[in-house]
Amino acid sequence: MARSPDQRYKWIALSNITLGTLMVFINQSIVLIALPAIFRGIDLNPLTPSNTGYMLWILMGFMVVLAVLLVTLGRVGDMFGRVKMYNLGFAVFTLFSVLLSVTWLHGPGAAVWLIAMRVGQGVGGAMLFANSSAIITDAFPPNQRGLGLGINNVAAIAGAFIGLVLGGLLAPVQWHLVFLVSVPFGVFGTVWAYRKLEDRSVRTPAHVDWWGNATFAAGLILILVGITYGLLPYGHHTMGWTSPWVMTEIIGGIALLAVFCAIETRVAHPMFRLTLFRIRAFTAGNVASGLASLSRGGLMFMLIIWLQGIWLPLHGYSFSSTPLWAGIYMVPLTVGFLLAGPLSGHLADRHGARPFATGGLLLVALSFLLLQMLPVNFGYPVFATLIFFNSVGMGLFIAPNQAGIMNSLPSTQRGAGAGMAATFNSSAQVLSIGIFFTLMILGLSATLPSTLFHGLVARGVSTSTATRVSHLPPVGSLFAAFLGYNPMATLLGPAALHHLTASQASYITGRSFFPHLISAPFGKGLQKAFDFAAVVCMFGAVASLLRGGKYHYTEPDATPAESSEQAVAETEPLLLS
Repeated sequence: MARSPDQRYKWIALSNITLGTLMVFINQSIVLIALPAIFRGIDLNPLTPSNTGYMLWILMGFMVVLAVLLVTLGRVGDMFGRVKMYNLGFAVFTLFSVLLSVTWLHGPGAAVWLIAMRVGQGVGGAMLFANSSAIITDAFPPNQRGLGLGINNVAAIAGAFIGLVLGGLLAPVQWHLVFLVSVPFGVFGTVWAYRKLEDRSVRTPAHVDWWGNATFAAGLILILVGITYGLLPYGHHTMGWTSPWVMTEIIGGIALLAVFCAIETRVAHPMFRLTLFRIRAFTAGNVASGLASLSRGGLMFMLIIWLQGIWLPLHGYSFSSTPLWAGIYMVPLTVGFLLAGPLSGHLADRHGARPFATGGLLLVALSFLLLQMLPVNFGYPVFATLIFFNSVGMGLFIAPNQAGIMNSLPSTQRGAGAGMAATFNSSAQVLSIGIFFTLMILGLSATLPSTLFHGLVARGVSTSTATRVSHLPPVGSLFAAFLGYNPMATLLGPAALHHLTASQASYITGRSFFPHLISAPFGKGLQKAFDFAAVVCMFGAVASLLRGGKYHYTEPDATPAESSEQAVAETEPLLLS
């Protein structure tokens, strides 16, 4: 029996949006692994103190732009058409992928070009993400939204893994390919989106909230920029949290967001619908989602540093080959999500989001507690099992939670609501990276300088050189390991190595010296980071538990037949008292 046009369209919409999601997440993670090749290609050393900012912004700029623009573009989609904004986003993202792939500059100029083009990619990505969940929600009936959103979330996680492996494969061949690889898919997806997607949203004509947009963007940018620069050394401090500029940015950003909240309660057509927070399922889902993002945003960075800086070299891998193998050894972190995401979304359609989202976060918290108990030089089967269960827990949480948020929204507010949810997610991920690195650096700062000094002196390095190296900010060691550079060769430099015998230099720059040296200090920092993540997940589980029972928003003007189809028995009231 032939399917109706509506039944066909929901799969057309989902497949196109899944392609867009996959493409954007591949591009976000592919840069993590390709950074060494990119910086070699533009003749710039990212570990030189004056160049570290370039590296951070190539990594973080995309996420900062996403966080800032999601609410605005979701609201614009509600006003002028979600599909129009999504289609334009596909085209913008593809255009800036082309511009990245033809980079011809060298040195700092090339780094600035890459950052600017990545920001442009972020604008296109924000157009896609701000409207994708709302388009799926419009296309799917209420009893299948969890399945649709679950499949789309799987594409996001799969894209993050595929990007790691693709970056490791393509970057050694030619670093431009890292950006060029997404162009054919972007062109195809753009044409397909313009030809096939239908705008089924309910338009809400309104004036643009210029003051709200300006204060929100400025406030969030200041906070996220402050977090980014807080990771860099300041004066004699290992990090920049005491820098007057960083403190001014963060405090000024918070003040602007307070002004933004005041504006949103007074304008006729606010960009940020604060009244949506009166909906219990929406509020609890967003709090849980933000806390979950806070726990996992920095996880991949910590795992990459753990594998590339310590575990892989100790098991015979050269530092130059560790980026690719780190991606391969993290496959279980993806597999669990691929298995749990669609299944939990489908089950949540029947039984509600609360049991799966809450149980998933509790499983994630348990996995973090067990991970921090592992020795730094772990046995891989145990490590693989723990990161697999971590991803299963996140898979159980994300799709039901997202479906619960979207089902709670009026059809006229799905774009704004999805943008608000995505903003909490993206902002929490940037904050998570700052917190994870801060906790790690605090752990390293306590013992790494003395450990490094005595280890180098014992291997023939002069006292003056060992003192200089041991007083370098620990972030240098972390970034060297993260980029797949040989940490000791990078920190000591050719001049210091020249004064050593061949055997001494070979041992110090070999695969075992640095991992053995850093294992104990790194383990202390890792325990702090994982303890923090576990506690945050537990609070997220509490928020998820408070969301109430299964709930689908019913439009006030729905016919009795529509109401009986959409409304689901609700054990708790809609509005928070």
